[in-house]
Amino acid sequence: MAISSTINKVSLSIANMDTHYYQSHELTVAQHPSENDFRFMVRLIAFILNADEQLTFTKGMNNDDQPELWQKSLSDEIELWIDFGQLDEKRIRKACGRAKQVIIYTYHEGKASVWWQQQKEKCQRFNNLSVIQINADGIDSLLQRSMQLQCNIQDDVMYLSDDNDSHSITFTKMN
Repeated sequence: MAISSTINKVSLSIANMDTHYYQSHELTVAQHPSENDFRFMVRLIAFILNADEQLTFTKGMNNDDQPELWQKSLSDEIELWIDFGQLDEKRIRKACGRAKQVIIYTYHEGKASVWWQQQKEKCQRFNNLSVIQINADGIDSLLQRSMQLQCNIQDDVMYLSDDNDSHSITFTKMN
């Protein structure tokens, strides 16, 4: 019998002073059995950074036709495609061809740097691509099945906290 996904409920308050986005979101997010807690929290961080009423989690990991997060227009065009990790050029090319904007979030600093050095030259032709390194050591300590998180973003630093713990998260634009 296959192991099923863990369902997490997230009550999220976002105050992004950089983009002037102030909103609350009630999310139900599945955590794939092969996804570790750190990667799950990275997906949540990406949602926060790009928060919008139209931004949604998709079927997720191991789906060739969809990113892990996307934002579609009312006419069903993909406005924003968000993926994670170290993607191959074929997937990047496909994403950039289908979406107005593509963001790849990397989160393993050493691996990401090596990967980006190999991909950088190939990806320079994609004007709609952004690659961002998330630095969020220890963020997985916030993960619970039911979470109430507060997020403040100012001067490109995210402060994410619950009632017991607080973390600062930084970002490095790689391209």
